[in-house]
Amino acid sequence: MSLEEPLMYSNAIRSRTLGLVLIACTALAMLYGAWARPAETAAPSQPQSPTPQATGSGPPQQAFSVKTTFANICNFCHENYGRRAGKGPQLMGTELTDEQIFNRIRNGKPGRMAAFGGAFTDDQIGQIVTFIRALRPDVAP
Repeated sequence: MSLEEPLMYSNAIRSRTLGLVLIACTALAMLYGAWARPAETAAPSQPQSPTPQATGSGPPQQAFSVKTTFANICNFCHENYGRRAGKGPQLMGTELTDEQIFNRIRNGKPGRMAAFGGAFTDDQIGQIVTFIRALRPDVAP
């Protein structure tokens, strides 16, 4: 066994672990997106009442919170709300355009970042891009 073989095994394990972590993050994001996204229904046959009624058909709908979403999903790779590099790059001050950031969130980057287009609506991804653009080193997000 040469000196390079243990290093090859270490790199293979590291790559496999990273792949499993990305798959797990994607699954969590999709589950969160399915739970947080309002159910799409046909036009109601009766007018909606102004007060919500308990139907027992699932968890109550919550408003989309970019900060909470970032803390629970994105922070895993983009530390301190994207203000520091972690497993992924620092997002604050990125030179990518808004469209590039939007497309990266929606479509991912093979081998580097999971695609979240199935977990978030275009409007939610737009809110995440706005959040990233507003990041400042001396101001809490």
